[in-house]
Amino acid sequence: MINKQRIIDRFISYITIDTQSDPHSTTTPSTDKQWVLAQKLASELKEMGMTEVSIDDHAYVMATLPANVPHKVPVIGFISHFDTSPDFNATNIKPQIIENYDGNDIILNKEKNIILSSEYFDDLKQYKGQTIITTDGTSLLSADDKAGITEIMTAMKYLLDNPEIPHGKIRVGFTPDEEIGRGAHKFDVEKFGAEWAYTMDGSQIGELEFENFNAAKAIVKVNGKGVHPGYAKDKMVNSQYIAVDFINSLPRLETPEHTEGRQGFFHLSDMKGDVEETVLEYIIRDHDLGHFEARKEMIQDLASEICSQYENDCISVEIIDQYFNMKEKIEPVMHIIEIAENAMKAVNVEPILKPIRGGTDGAQLSYMGLPCPNIFAGGHNFHGKYEYVPVESMQKATEVIVKIAELTSENYK
Repeated sequence: MINKQRIIDRFISYITIDTQSDPHSTTTPSTDKQWVLAQKLASELKEMGMTEVSIDDHAYVMATLPANVPHKVPVIGFISHFDTSPDFNATNIKPQIIENYDGNDIILNKEKNIILSSEYFDDLKQYKGQTIITTDGTSLLSADDKAGITEIMTAMKYLLDNPEIPHGKIRVGFTPDEEIGRGAHKFDVEKFGAEWAYTMDGSQIGELEFENFNAAKAIVKVNGKGVHPGYAKDKMVNSQYIAVDFINSLPRLETPEHTEGRQGFFHLSDMKGDVEETVLEYIIRDHDLGHFEARKEMIQDLASEICSQYENDCISVEIIDQYFNMKEKIEPVMHIIEIAENAMKAVNVEPILKPIRGGTDGAQLSYMGLPCPNIFAGGHNFHGKYEYVPVESMQKATEVIVKIAELTSENYK
């Protein structure tokens, strides 16, 4: 049995280290503070007895658990990222531990009247009677993805302490900058040396994902002409009004708050502007590659149409592909999904196969030659003050890792 208190202690030791990434930085890692946790992980891996522990010039951490069986077993891996989302405050995290959760609302911050509502966030109710770790309402929790790191580290320690559990060679990897789409950019797949791997980066207990969005970023720059407002007749061109026309011309119901499942969207993630220039930043998402390409084309066509109305090149668009649906790379090796499913069932977790409405390092790694589906890490409401994680979900995720190692060994006898 995976020790509950050890999971809590390990998790809290990780989340209290600020590792927020920075999308505006050009370095890897994007923030120096990510090195603190990377170095801590490398040190802990060595202390627990892992071999081939390395940390490279970009803070990618790798290590090996040697095989303890005589027969040939494919090398498998487990991967999580240690950076934290830049979308919300991640400094001075003060976790709260709610034991034997009663199913009702949780007061995160009485002074600020911040409440984790069990009616609004109804997933909470399924964890009645369990131990839940929440924020204090002033920061995110960073269970994404320090829950995954906790589970991998705990599983490796458990396998080292219980050598009677058979397993082949296992590689673990921890990456920076996943939250800004760069987690796999400098990941050395050849050095990692696994035939396949699993990212521990999903949400609720049971999730097993091998489909994700195709993803792109669009930067839309709208140019205007600034003139003194008192003398602006027929001369001023206000870029902000043109930007509003652009925003309102995209399908209003094809946004994150109106879509679910495999439905794609346009998401206006940032906007800055004045009369002279307004910059809109969109993320474009769709599971279907054809629809994804059509969305990118729609952005370009809309820009051209609005420019024609003003008889000038008032809008420029830059579209940057970020990652693609891993389904294409996983379907030829579906046995790796079957192993994960069987591992979950073996530890009394009901597998939930669902598409990711987002992306993980696994999406990019799959296209880099390392098939890498995604397994639940247990957290909910990522990237904000309502984030929480049931400790029992982290326990089960840890058990799944151990069982995958064992079943892979047994399948190749």
